[in-house]
Amino acid sequence: MTNHESLTRRDFMNGVGMGTAALLAGFPQAQAAPAMQGASDTFEPDVALELIALPRSVSLRPGRATSVWSYQSRVVKGDPASVQALPDSYLGPILRLRRGQKVRIDFVNRLDQPSTVHWHGLHVPDTMDGHPRFAIGRGERYRYEFEVRNRAGTYWYHPHPHGHTGEQVYFGLAGLLLVSDEEEQALPLPRGQYDLPIVIQDRSFDDGNQLRYLSGTGPTARGDASGAPSAPGNTMGGRGMMGGMMSRGAMMSGGMGDMGDMMTRMMGFLGDTILVNGRPESLIEVATHPYRLRILNGSNSRIYKLAWQDGRPLTVIGTDAGLLERPVHKDYVMLAPAERVELWADFSKDDLGTQLTMMSLAFEGAMGRMMDMMGGGSMGDAMGGSSLAAGARFPIFTVKVARKLNGSLELPDRLSAISWPRLQDAVNRAKPRTFRITMAQMQWGFNGRSFEMTAVAPTEVVKLGTTEVWEFANDGGMMTMAHPIHVHDQQFQVLERRHGAGSSGVRDGYVDQGWKDTVLVMPGDRVKLLMRFADYSGLYLYHCHMLEHEDLGLMRNYRIEA
Repeated sequence: MTNHESLTRRDFMNGVGMGTAALLAGFPQAQAAPAMQGASDTFEPDVALELIALPRSVSLRPGRATSVWSYQSRVVKGDPASVQALPDSYLGPILRLRRGQKVRIDFVNRLDQPSTVHWHGLHVPDTMDGHPRFAIGRGERYRYEFEVRNRAGTYWYHPHPHGHTGEQVYFGLAGLLLVSDEEEQALPLPRGQYDLPIVIQDRSFDDGNQLRYLSGTGPTARGDASGAPSAPGNTMGGRGMMGGMMSRGAMMSGGMGDMGDMMTRMMGFLGDTILVNGRPESLIEVATHPYRLRILNGSNSRIYKLAWQDGRPLTVIGTDAGLLERPVHKDYVMLAPAERVELWADFSKDDLGTQLTMMSLAFEGAMGRMMDMMGGGSMGDAMGGSSLAAGARFPIFTVKVARKLNGSLELPDRLSAISWPRLQDAVNRAKPRTFRITMAQMQWGFNGRSFEMTAVAPTEVVKLGTTEVWEFANDGGMMTMAHPIHVHDQQFQVLERRHGAGSSGVRDGYVDQGWKDTVLVMPGDRVKLLMRFADYSGLYLYHCHMLEHEDLGLMRNYRIEA
């Protein structure tokens, strides 16, 4: 195996060499398996990678190293620059692909629990999408093979095993996947060191520098009393949600017992430390030049209200699935878990030494009336024991103008030509397919149904080759809170928002002008989406991307029939 030099931490945060190939030295060679799930005898890839999920220790803070789960990868065939490791980070490497490439990724699971890989935002066959029914156990392999059909954009990858998604993402399993195409390459956009991916996550640490999450989870957990790994979703020791409420024991090191676990699953986990690109340091040195900031909200449940501290507007050039038709200027941008936004940030007129801080501004409404009903601000103790409440104001990262450059780029007036689906072609335009977010017996669901591994209701079957309007309604009364909704295999257009009271302080921060795969639905809101079901039939997911909600059942299948 050829080892490639990894970027240093300083180089990465300074934006140096973003196009450079970088692999982790000493990458463990996986053992070949006699049979591999997902394998095809006829697929000939342009790029072939190996991706391994395994335990690691990373020095994130002074003192003891932090135990994490992490992805490591190597290029088996094709361009070595297809894989770029992030130095000193628990995050997986950045995967760089091109539209039209045929890609093979051999996933190897070295965790003590089942796992899959979901290519978030990519349009792929259902067997390649990372559905939890294809989860593999420790020591097993799964071969993902697909053609990159997406337009250029900022996508990402993460696990998707039922009941363990929040846990595995929280302890480190996530990475960026950047797609390029000819349309994007023809534009005068910031490139190389001026193209900065930024992953925002909130985490909590105990006194020994270990990540705090739900009881009995993570790489240092021993599982149940038998020593076996816990079953999917079994963070209540097998007693279920109501049993967990009644228990008085099983206190975790961070002080959260079963009651805290139960409330965290219901409300979503909030950490008290903001990490950027898997590191607690948040100073990025830049030059007097325009930058392309690709920002992913990689948090389990926290919603951010992004704004520059000095009040300068945000110039949005892209969303989940690539560039907008034209730039959009916003005073702030709402970014829910799994959403991405691309910003044009021009520092060419700033003086050397200038420091600009990207903030999350204060806002209300994400918890809806549930917060008031269940104890108001004290709910922070139940949501991971966080001192950083939902909707609090806090800094995320700081940019320091450290280098003077001559010459610059001009923001293009036209970014992309988008071929939108037509509303008049929707087979259900007069009667949209409606999915209402519900809560019954402490179980999240859509239209009263929670996740079942392969079950599909009659209202969840669509026809291949058709265009439809889907409406997500978050108007369930007292038990409403914000939910970012993700539909697998689809890029959709946001047709309409009917705002509830919960969106009064955030509605100007929605960026609905571009292709999306995840949409924030605040309490009281109803959002209509237009999407076309093309190319592939099969079983796909739609779900809330607050990962604790997903693990608690706020996820369903839909089936595309030929």
